[in-house]
Amino acid sequence: MQYVRLGSTGLKVSRIALGMMSYGDPASRPWLLREDAAEPIVRRAVEAGVTMFDTADMYSLGASEEITGRLLKRLFARRDDYVLATKVFYPMGKGPNQGGLSRKHIFASIDASLQRLGCDHVDLYQIHRWDPETPIAETMAALDDVVRAGKALYLGASSMYAWQLAKAQHAADLAGGARFVAMQNHYNLLYREEEREMIPYCLDQQIGIIPWSPLARGMLAGGRERDGARGTVRAGADPFADALYGPADFDVVDVVRALAAERGVPPAQVALAWLLHKPGVTAPIVGATKLAHLEDALAALELRLDAAELARLEAPYRPHPILGHT
Repeated sequence: MQYVRLGSTGLKVSRIALGMMSYGDPASRPWLLREDAAEPIVRRAVEAGVTMFDTADMYSLGASEEITGRLLKRLFARRDDYVLATKVFYPMGKGPNQGGLSRKHIFASIDASLQRLGCDHVDLYQIHRWDPETPIAETMAALDDVVRAGKALYLGASSMYAWQLAKAQHAADLAGGARFVAMQNHYNLLYREEEREMIPYCLDQQIGIIPWSPLARGMLAGGRERDGARGTVRAGADPFADALYGPADFDVVDVVRALAAERGVPPAQVALAWLLHKPGVTAPIVGATKLAHLEDALAALELRLDAAELARLEAPYRPHPILGHT
């Protein structure tokens, strides 16, 4: 396993992060794994040297955090041996203050997350989305208080516009508070709009990039076909993917598959290797519901693509509207 610093911080994370959204209650989503089925995958990740694990309070309405906390306690000897990340924003109930990024919701959410995770702090506390209803100064002040209380060590953000991230950092600087050190954005071979403004901003500001959906909800791994066929349970029950990707994206998928066949590896390895070659990318957040998914991610660390191969993979790309910010 390779280890790198997260942005400009001294925190070192594994080059692959394991996303824990796939573990929860299959009654809510049929492709989710219960704890007993998830354990062999997480155990293999730990054995391979993965130290960063990413979840969120809203994944299975807290069940993912509960499973994550129990598994990591069993599989690691010490809390200091792994990097734990979770998120806040999405509603966790029907009340008017049970969602968003107000001081009230942030304070309630960090305590609830820590209780479910069974620990006294998270390493990276991320805002899951931008909250247009709460002044960013209020949000950044509340997050700084969470850090000062020792409940989170670092702060991160997820999909938003670059100007919004810059505004948040400015608000933190004005108050002398903690800044965001990581951006978990929507970035893969099928969606590269982040290369226009967000990634250059992160590079300039030394903010770590930890992309979500590096395999485009499985589309780059072969989960969907041009004719509409769905090859996995998740592909057949994931309307969010239908909103993100369309028929034109199969031009990129076809090139990934062709290059993978030439190199004698699964398409997922090629798609992940491309992402790992991109400037500023610290650790893609990889979801795994089978051991093979994890093995592909680990193998991608060793797959070197030359300049001609990278250009070939990127050539079919067509611009997209902004996707994944809401």
